[in-house]
Amino acid sequence: MVLLVAHLLVVAWITLRPLDVPWVSAANLEPLAGIKADLERGPEQAARQIGGALLLLAPLGVLLPLAGGRLDVSPLASLARTVAAGALLSLGIELLQTGVPGQVVDVDSLLLNTLGVALAHLAVVPAARARLRRRRSSARPRAARLREEAPAGPTPKIPRVGIAP
Repeated sequence: MVLLVAHLLVVAWITLRPLDVPWVSAANLEPLAGIKADLERGPEQAARQIGGALLLLAPLGVLLPLAGGRLDVSPLASLARTVAAGALLSLGIELLQTGVPGQVVDVDSLLLNTLGVALAHLAVVPAARARLRRRRSSARPRAARLREEAPAGPTPKIPRVGIAP
């Protein structure tokens, strides 16, 4: 939870602080237009812009399921929940940017942020959950052996309570 909150604070600082710029480009509401423009500017500019948008919210793909703490969950349901939360958070950031001087709304950053969350989730979470489940299942037989070796006492007698009239 601490890492999740820290990451969200950093994201808020990066995306919602006012920028002092001489001019601001128009909002990009056409999907993939900004990505095409970045690719036309050259590979370095495209890698910087597209990679930055992919990496901005990517840690949420791991931190959100980690904060949930569940191991026995459907991988598809986990992915859907995590991607939906990432998309909603990215949409919220884009909507808040409309009131911040120097920040511009870009639908491509919404798409890339969401894709980054999905890729990070797919790359880390299923393997990590499988490893944790294996560790938990290997520890379980030992605990069962310890219970079997413990001396059992007499069965406790529980007084019965009658039903009130």
